[in-house]
Amino acid sequence: MTGYDVLVLGEVLVEIHADAALRAAADGTPARLSYSGDALNAAAAAAAAGARTALLAVVGDDELSVPLLRRAADLGIDVSHVRRAPRPNGAYLLGADTEGDREFVYWRTHSAGSTLSPAHVDSWRALLTGTKALITSGITGALSRGSRDAVLAAARTVHGAGGHLSYDPNFRSRLTGRAEARELLARIAPLTGLLKTSCPADALALLDTADPRTAAARCRALGARSVAVTAGAGPLLLDDGGRVAHHPVPVNPAPVDATGAGDCFTGTTTARVALGDRLADAVAYGMAAASLSVSGRGGTGCVPAFADTAALATAHAGGLGEGVGEGAVR
Repeated sequence: MTGYDVLVLGEVLVEIHADAALRAAADGTPARLSYSGDALNAAAAAAAAGARTALLAVVGDDELSVPLLRRAADLGIDVSHVRRAPRPNGAYLLGADTEGDREFVYWRTHSAGSTLSPAHVDSWRALLTGTKALITSGITGALSRGSRDAVLAAARTVHGAGGHLSYDPNFRSRLTGRAEARELLARIAPLTGLLKTSCPADALALLDTADPRTAAARCRALGARSVAVTAGAGPLLLDDGGRVAHHPVPVNPAPVDATGAGDCFTGTTTARVALGDRLADAVAYGMAAASLSVSGRGGTGCVPAFADTAALATAHAGGLGEGVGEGAVR
């Protein structure tokens, strides 16, 4: 199948979710096995938002690869283009959290995902030139030198073909240094239709500011067409090149775990842009989906159906005196 609405380039991880904060975990602490990673989380959200979505990734040959791919397919993602490598899948452990300040322990060294390379991108060239949108991240670019080159090659291919690129720097100090992450951001920002970053975490590390408006301005100065700056449950700042404004995120009255909420925002927003929605409306849907996603545990524990996302976005916009499709969020 060619002509996807959304392609997601990145890493899929085995997720082990402990029932306690990691620093408080004791012998015998229960844990739940699942599958996540920013690429899988974003792809699941894009598919749920109505986009024909395919995952471009490399997975391993261990015993968890089959259930990993089955989970992705169950989430509505086309996994037929995923490549295999004779290495284990990466994994991570995280503790219970609702606020977004999470502790992670990763096992990624020599993982299958880290073998992503420009050669893989070349094999996917027809898909990349035919897609409406691509999602990738700084995490993917930090896995290895080959992965970094793959991210840049894929971004250039999609941009050159007139497609939309969404990029999240997703800075992880255990994966890469600030200088390397800043260099990648500077090279990829001019190719983006939407650059999503977090504040204060990414903004401090990569843009030397804890102010969302300044962070957005610096991303725009790097060449990003539009910038969304998220702040957990706090207001999102959207700079679309014509207007800069803060927008409150719909409240989830019973949050369980914030893991993957930013990925859900990016996946949903990108899907709706690819499907023809105005950026303002796409962002409103992205915020609603991200809010709903924290009702589940882990990165794909709750992937909201688009009907629920649209209902929350409309109700939230109505509470602000406007409606989605009528300038609710700009």
